[in-house]
Amino acid sequence: MDNPKPLSGFAATTLQKVRNNLAFRSKWLEVNGAMGDLGTYIPIVLALTLAKDLNLGTTLIFTAIYNILTGALYGLPMPVQPMKSIAAVAISNGSSFGIPEVMAAGICTSGALFLLGVTGLMETVYRLIPLPVVRGVQLSQGLSFAMIAVKYIRKEQDFSKSKSGGERHWVGLDGLLLALVCAVFIVVVNGAGEESRGGGSDDDGGLGGDEERPGARRRRRLRRIISSLPSAFIVFLLGVVLAIVRRPHVVKEMKIGPSPIKVVKISKHAWKEGFIKGTIPQLPLSLLNSVIAVCKLSSDLFPEKYCSVTSVSVTVGLMNLVGCWFGAMPCCHGAGGLAGQYKFGGRSGGCVALLGAAKLVLGLVLGSSLAKLLNQFPVGVLGVLLLFAGIELAMAARDMASKEESFVMLLCAAVSLVGSSAAIGFVCGIIVHLLLRLRNMTKDQSCSTTSRNQA
Repeated sequence: MDNPKPLSGFAATTLQKVRNNLAFRSKWLEVNGAMGDLGTYIPIVLALTLAKDLNLGTTLIFTAIYNILTGALYGLPMPVQPMKSIAAVAISNGSSFGIPEVMAAGICTSGALFLLGVTGLMETVYRLIPLPVVRGVQLSQGLSFAMIAVKYIRKEQDFSKSKSGGERHWVGLDGLLLALVCAVFIVVVNGAGEESRGGGSDDDGGLGGDEERPGARRRRRLRRIISSLPSAFIVFLLGVVLAIVRRPHVVKEMKIGPSPIKVVKISKHAWKEGFIKGTIPQLPLSLLNSVIAVCKLSSDLFPEKYCSVTSVSVTVGLMNLVGCWFGAMPCCHGAGGLAGQYKFGGRSGGCVALLGAAKLVLGLVLGSSLAKLLNQFPVGVLGVLLLFAGIELAMAARDMASKEESFVMLLCAAVSLVGSSAAIGFVCGIIVHLLLRLRNMTKDQSCSTTSRNQA
């Protein structure tokens, strides 16, 4: 019997790279990290499913494929998130902006990003944007996530109308006390997100070896055990259990089998409405947060891995140029999702590939009926996960080296938050940065002229 032919050099190299990209750095930490983006993903997808009859099963299947492929391609916990601006427009515009308009907006946005990527223009844009402006966008997005998270924790939520209700009760299966306990648990386990989590030094207070006290050894061992717990996974699992307890009949109401996948028919009117109401506000956000901020944050968190803006913009384009035609929610990458997954332990592409595998199973087994269970999920628990993801993203802005850089960053963040538009904040940040550069050039020329006159 002939021996099987060895793989060609290119195929073998590619296969080895995929294996390395999907390899877990730490099993439980990667599982935990996979939960870090659910605070954003679940509320938006659930809201569109309830309000616009989004095909949840199709969305789960396609986003699962996106997760697995991006994990294999980049080798880091690259998130797959719904396009937030398009979702917000769909929920707030009633019947005038339905699923065809949502898909048209996603296709147009992704087409623009794809063209910017393949032509190399995205790389030029990335090099020209100053770091303080990028940090301002990240800071505003992180604080925005954190404020939304606090709203989820404090207020009752109606995702189908994207509105907050009255104050949340202290006690209950979705009470304020439950959310606070989950938040305290995550802080105790994760701290502020130390790099040494789960594997610190053996030193403790300068005492070591035979002279170390038994009590100190026990405390150090206890700290290691606590810091190794998959906090986000435990919190999410608790939310699933409470969702079933809140409405036990929900299990019987779910149907086995995938939802039918159909091609979405998009009329000329839907293309027009989707572009004007959806693409125009979404494109600047995707450009800044889904491509530029993601690449900058990935270089900060994973300096050993190169993630180009060209490849990221192309992958965002390809995802939606395929999935949106079949009714999958328009998706992109996001700095907040990357920060959240990193916060909870995600360090490899295996983290998001595992999340993708879970989505694929749920999409094929339960389909759109999963929305019945998600609708009972404690919103306060989702708020806690989103809160820590937002804080982790905002902390990326702590590396400003001068008062001038901090000024530009804070102004950009403030305008973005108050104006509810990253594009407006971005433009203001660029203008102020250029004005300060011009001011410094004028000042330097004045000083040089004075020195020559004195000489």
